[in-house]
Amino acid sequence: MKTLQDIKSIYFLGIGGIGMSALARYFSLHGKKVSGYDKTRTALTDELEKEGIQITFEDALDTLDKEADMVVFTPAIPKNHLQYNWYLDNHYPVVKRAKILGMAANSTFNISIAGSHGKTSTSSITAHLLHDAGKSVAAFLGGICINFNSNFIDGKDYAVAEADEFDRSFLQLEPNIALITSVDTDHLDIYGNLEAIEASFREFCGQIRTGGILITNSIVPDRILNKQVRNLRYSLSDTTADFYVQHLRIEEGKYIFDVVHPNGMLKDVVSYYGGRHNIENALGAIAIALQVGVAEDAIIKAIATFKGVKRRFETHVRNERFVYIDDYAHHPRELDATLSAARELYPDRKMTVVFQPHLYSRTRDLCDEFAASLSVADELILLDIYPARELPIEGVTSQIILDKATTADKKIMSKEQLVDYLKNHPSLSLLVTAGAGDIDTKVEDITRLLSEKI
Repeated sequence: MKTLQDIKSIYFLGIGGIGMSALARYFSLHGKKVSGYDKTRTALTDELEKEGIQITFEDALDTLDKEADMVVFTPAIPKNHLQYNWYLDNHYPVVKRAKILGMAANSTFNISIAGSHGKTSTSSITAHLLHDAGKSVAAFLGGICINFNSNFIDGKDYAVAEADEFDRSFLQLEPNIALITSVDTDHLDIYGNLEAIEASFREFCGQIRTGGILITNSIVPDRILNKQVRNLRYSLSDTTADFYVQHLRIEEGKYIFDVVHPNGMLKDVVSYYGGRHNIENALGAIAIALQVGVAEDAIIKAIATFKGVKRRFETHVRNERFVYIDDYAHHPRELDATLSAARELYPDRKMTVVFQPHLYSRTRDLCDEFAASLSVADELILLDIYPARELPIEGVTSQIILDKATTADKKIMSKEQLVDYLKNHPSLSLLVTAGAGDIDTKVEDITRLLSEKI
């Protein structure tokens, strides 16, 4: 296996993906020749091209890089992909994204953030805390951090890596500090059951380097923990945890709270990043920052200046008439957090929720939970299932969620019908769009519509 020093040219299959593009930027900034393929042109691929990275959108053999020292692919690449198979047939080193992320992150002080929910927000807050405090940190993020306007920042002393449990990718990481936000039922197409998911997280904990630290939310089961390293717990409300929040209140659209930690207290921390779940994510990031020596006043300053992550409770419109929030939530627990946060911040507004289910298998496996989570809406609109990497499953459509949802005002429509429907909506007040598919392609149109309706 080649080392980072051996690699001169690297080709990415699926370069426009959020995790792949962060790695492409890393290698490009570190003097490697970077090129790649993606199926469709996006704002992210446009940015990569502006940074000097050559991208082809045609699966053809005359557009690949035959001089590549390494080829990196994402699971979204189909098995019959021409370029993918040409590299395999010609015995190039072809590796998954997780392998190359491990090579990059393990080459320095590795801070890996795992969990079924909250990885991207917690990773982004952590990167911002360290960067704002003057630490030299590289960050590989699963979303666009608004403070950086990127999913990647470069540095040499620390690496903040989002540790994804999908396909057991996080087992390529060897953290100095690992944080786990939650362990929940998801990716059953990979794992089959919760016991297998927990076993994988337990193996991830076993990857922590000697002398390292494991920081876990209090809801993470003890049976997952690695007792050979230092263990710390954090919680929004459990006062037996090492880090917990006191005196949480909402004032003029912002959260104010105190953080109790083993060596004292951070008083009157201010956060503008919506939702109690994001206060808990910030608490995890604060726990990490304290372990690497960030001063308390620097932490308080950085939390107040954190602007959020695109598609993580991202507020696009907020005025007297309309509030519009978009979120990546694609699991019932994520929907619970997003919708409860919207209710808490805007209790007097009628809440219209537009949800695009992601994956047929997830819709089938978690149908009851989705229906329960979405039933808090005053009006529920379901879009068709976004298939991603899956083929249809007989009998599995958005209708099975709609049938079980108890919201009185509920309907299904296509993504193409959505904007026209909202244009003629008689009582729109608080709108939340959610999903991990391509619902985000309508965000700009909806934002423009609501801005013009003032």
